[in-house]
Amino acid sequence: MGLAWQQGPLAAGSIGHFLVPDPLPERLLFAEPLRRRMRVRFGDEWIADSENAILLHEPGRYPVAYFPKADITPLALEPSERVSEHRDLGATRWYRVRGGGRVADRGAWEHIDLPDHAGELRDRVAFAWRAMDAFYEEDERVVGHAADAYHRIDIRQASRRLVVRSGDDIGGVHRAAWSYRDAYTEVGRVSDLISFEPDRVTVELDGQQLHLEPGQTVIPHGVDRDLTVEELGPATVAA
Repeated sequence: MGLAWQQGPLAAGSIGHFLVPDPLPERLLFAEPLRRRMRVRFGDEWIADSENAILLHEPGRYPVAYFPKADITPLALEPSERVSEHRDLGATRWYRVRGGGRVADRGAWEHIDLPDHAGELRDRVAFAWRAMDAFYEEDERVVGHAADAYHRIDIRQASRRLVVRSGDDIGGVHRAAWSYRDAYTEVGRVSDLISFEPDRVTVELDGQQLHLEPGQTVIPHGVDRDLTVEELGPATVAA
C-alpha cells in the first residue's frame, strides 16, 4: 500500500498510528526527490524532461510529479484564467499545455502561494496525468500514475470459492469490473483476469460476504479530477 492511499501511514484512513507522544496534524504531505529521469510527451513532442522531479504524496491521492520550470519546453505552458485553492498549499494557477499543434486546457498546474514549509515545490509544475499522451521514467513508459516506491503488488494463487453478485443479476452495474489485457511481464499472471470494484458489487469468499476495511474506499483522486472528458483524452482542442 502506498504512503498516502487507502490505509497507508499518511492516508486519512490509516489503520495504524505513529508512536509519538504528541498527536500529528490531521493531514501530512510528504515530498521526496524521484531520483530518476522523468519525461512528459504531448502532441508527439517531449514537453518536459527532468532528472530533478519531486514526488508529492498527499492523503487520498496517488503520487504526483512536480517538474522544475527550467526543465519544461519553452512555450509549452500558457497561463489560463483558472486559479483554484489547494487546502494545504494555497493558490494554484492552471496552465494550458501546448505541443505538436494540440492544446490541453487545464493540463498543468503550479502552486503560486506556497507556505514556507512547502518551499521546495516553488517554481515547479505538475501535469494532469490523463490529459497528457504519456509519462516516462528513464526509458520506460509509466501507466496510470507516477510510480509509488512504497507500493507493491503481490500475486497469490488461491483455491477458495469466490462469488461476485450485483443484486440477483450480474452485469447491471456500470464500471464495476476491469482487467489488464496485456499486463507487464513482472505481473503477467493477472493478464485477462477480471477484478471487481468492491463498492459496486457484492463479493463472497467461501460463502462469507467481504467488506471494505475501515478507512478503505473507492474515491476520485488527483487535483485534475474535475477535468472534462474532452480535456482528458487525445481529442483535445486544436491550436
